[in-house]
Order: sequence, then C-alpha cells, then structure tokens
Amino acid sequence: MAKGSLVGKIYMECPLCGKMHEVEERVRTAGTMIKGENISCDERFYFCTDSDEDKSEFKTAEISDRNQMAARNGYRKTHGLLTADEIVAIRENYGLTQVELARLLGWGEATIARYESKAIQDEAYDYILRMIKDNPLKAIEFLDKNGDKFSSSKRMKIRTNLVEKLDSYGKEFLTRQVLASEYVVFTAPSDHNGYKLLDIDKIECVVSYFAGRVASLYDVKLMKLLWYADAIHFKTYGNSMTGLVYKHMTTGVLPIGHSALMHLSKINLQEEGYDSIKYRIYPNTALDVFGLSKNEMTVLDAVAAKFGNYNAADIVFYMYEESAYKNTKPEEIIPYTMAKDVRAF
Repeated sequence: MAKGSLVGKIYMECPLCGKMHEVEERVRTAGTMIKGENISCDERFYFCTDSDEDKSEFKTAEISDRNQMAARNGYRKTHGLLTADEIVAIRENYGLTQVELARLLGWGEATIARYESKAIQDEAYDYILRMIKDNPLKAIEFLDKNGDKFSSSKRMKIRTNLVEKLDSYGKEFLTRQVLASEYVVFTAPSDHNGYKLLDIDKIECVVSYFAGRVASLYDVKLMKLLWYADAIHFKTYGNSMTGLVYKHMTTGVLPIGHSALMHLSKINLQEEGYDSIKYRIYPNTALDVFGLSKNEMTVLDAVAAKFGNYNAADIVFYMYEESAYKNTKPEEIIPYTMAKDVRAF
C-alpha cells in the first residue's frame, strides 16, 4: 500500500522491531465500508523505519478507532447528517452531559454516548438534534416535556442555562428563522435545491470563505458567486453545496431569501452608501471555514479565481450568457439540472 504523507513522529515501543524509538505517523486516503458504502477518508497509521519494507506499518487500537470515526463522519457528511463532533458541540454548548442530553430529548441514556463514539444516528434523530442546535427555545420545550427525568434542582439548573442561551442566541435565531421561512416549501431534496436541504451553517462558511479570497466583495457580486459555487458543485458531485434555491431575475441569478441571507448575524458585513445602501462582506474569523470539505474548497477556489477581478456588472453580463439563464423565464426557479451546461472555467 501507499506509504502516505508524514504528519508527525511519536516516541514509543515499536511492536514491529521491539525497540523504543521514534515512529512516523502518516496519513493516506483509503476506503472503508460503512453501512454497505465505500467511504473515502484520511487513514492514519504508524511507520517503522527500522523494519522490513513489506512489514513496516502498523496501527494501535487508538489510531484504529480514530480512523473508524473519520470514516463514520465521512458517511455522515455524505448523507447530510451531523458529525460526532457537531453532536458534542451541541451538548457542550448547553452544558449538558451525554446522559442529560439524552434524557432531555426523551431518549435512552446511552444514545448520545453512542452517537459521539460508535453509532450513526438515523435521519429522525438527526432532525431532532438539528432542531435544538441553534434554538434554545426548542430545547426548553423538550425539557418541559421530559422534565420528570431530572431532579427538581437539576431541572431548574438546566432551564436557567437554556434561558441564558436563548438571550444570547436571540438575534441569530430570529434571522435564521426569517431565511428558513422562505424555504418552507422546499422541505425535501429536489432539483430546485440541488438535492440538499437549506444549510445555513454552510452558507455562512461559504460567504466568509469567499470574503477571504475576493477583494472588495459586495452583496450583488456575492449572490452570483453563490450560484456558480452551487451550480459547479452540483455539476461535479451531484448535489448543491448550500441548498439555496435560485431564480432568474433581471439582475442575474439570485437565491430566494437573499435579503434575509445578508442579515445573518454570522455574516460579517458593513453598510456603505447613503441614498443606495450596499453591503461589503468581510471574513468572519470566528467561523471554522476549514470545516468545508476539500471538494467544496476546490470549487470555491475555482469560482473565486474566475470572478475575483470581475465587478458586479461584469459577472452579471457573463451570467446572462449561461444556458441556465437564457432558457428560463423571469422569476422562474432555475433547476439544478441546468447546471450541467454551465460554462467551464
């Protein structure tokens, strides 16, 4: 097998040569079967430079567990499910133990522990976790429903913490709700949303990523970049990146809810102008934009490289010549299947 790329060294008793010395930690791309699917992901292993070339690599139980977790998370991302780390983040954000979160949601006490380690949640459980992810009010509703699973003092402590979160999340939650309300008719994967449900977290990361790679990025140009990113991702990988739905408008292609999108609190922007307000977008350093997949970043880099020096008018006129635009009517939704004809960069 391929020797992989060196990522570090660790001093240990090598099980291959029996000596205490530095062994190399390496990484390579490998396939792992998860639920009958071959999932490609990074696989880590150790390499002993003192052993025979054909018997020079090995894995510990700890690194094997990490590899298996990476494969499971790869499966989750492929199927639009929360990763184990994202589930941990939800729980820790609310200051709950694994058992407490499971009880709050009315699940078996070991359920969250399994999802954070070995098991992959199904869509129904994933949907419930997403319900409370950025909505403390929904978490409070679950607490009221399942409060009998806690002592009175513990229930009060959890409720106080959730109310505090509700105050701090207020603006972000409301702005997300406004955008999400524009997508209530797009509740199933389809050709309209590129077979992906609206992903506001991904939108925020994409916007910040573009802002870090396109100088003087304003809202009009951003909307065009978003369509090209989603269209090319669909053309290449079979689904959109963000789940946004786009319409044919006189100013080019625009996503539904574009006004609400610009008011998401995690999008770092500044108003400019007096008579005609426009928004300049900056990177949000608080967002982990490198949570984007390698494939997604490759698409975003290509779009940024192509249109980085275009002004808003340039990209609009370029977009007018796209088959997807020319073959749809004003205010008509542009199906993602038309992305197959987007011009190559």
